[in-house]
Amino acid sequence: MPTIEHENQLRAAGFRIVAGIDEAGRGPLAGPVCVAAVVLPDDFTHPMLNDSKQLSEVKRERLYEEITGDARIRWHCVSIEPREIDRINILQATWKGMRRAAMGLDPVPDAALIDGLRVKRFPLHHVALVQGDSLSYSIAAASIIAKVTRDRLMVAMAQKHPEYGFEVHKGYPTPGHLAALRLHGPCPHHRLSFGPVAQLELNLT
Repeated sequence: MPTIEHENQLRAAGFRIVAGIDEAGRGPLAGPVCVAAVVLPDDFTHPMLNDSKQLSEVKRERLYEEITGDARIRWHCVSIEPREIDRINILQATWKGMRRAAMGLDPVPDAALIDGLRVKRFPLHHVALVQGDSLSYSIAAASIIAKVTRDRLMVAMAQKHPEYGFEVHKGYPTPGHLAALRLHGPCPHHRLSFGPVAQLELNLT
């Protein structure tokens, strides 16, 4: 389970405001990649907060409302859209989102804990934590916000493009999604640079 230990280590080193950063949506064939940054109170604790992938949708939604509704918690979430992902690739898009999410906080943090590996050209001191969403409360909170934000966007997208079933698979390459792609071709929300979509584009021309 996550703790506040990594945040406290940075504060003890002189970094007063510490943000946790995580993303959702690197792997799907459609939709944005969403990145959230969260700054928690120094004494924060929570009995249920964990990596969003370890929680049910109902629990994620409940935690999202709790986190975003707490006046003590500062957060910022950004989305990098498919055309930008196609233009600069998913890794660069994720890093861009992480930089934007951190700098969008008010006040801007002094340091960040980032899930995964170090981020090139990140504007703040940062510590990369592999599986950080299961180690750090602030990264776990960011994972909840990013995941719920993205899921809600995909559900809204499904209303405009019901033929793909985005509300079910959220853009991931499930058999049902791949079958819909073969039948209907890509829509404007698909990532044309991703293998299955790119191959389909090639076959259609």
